[in-house]
Amino acid sequence: MSVQMGVDPLDWKPMASIGKGVKEIRIHTGGEFRIIYVTKFKEAVYVLHAFQKKSQKTPGKDIGLARKRLKQLQEARKRLP
Repeated sequence: MSVQMGVDPLDWKPMASIGKGVKEIRIHTGGEFRIIYVTKFKEAVYVLHAFQKKSQKTPGKDIGLARKRLKQLQEARKRLP
């Protein structure tokens, strides 16, 4: 809920390689998990992708999926009245 209120999580980083306003939350509990989301739209926080991270580097397929979903979101928003 703090993300909805404009407060950044304790462990996060910007993901400019995916798009402007995209961030990643890092969760360290029983493994490494990541949530990639965008907060630049005032009406909602949009989660683009969530996954368990198994290596140091974020796999290209996860980055690609988040980029694809961001593009779909941006296209859908253009069609809104």
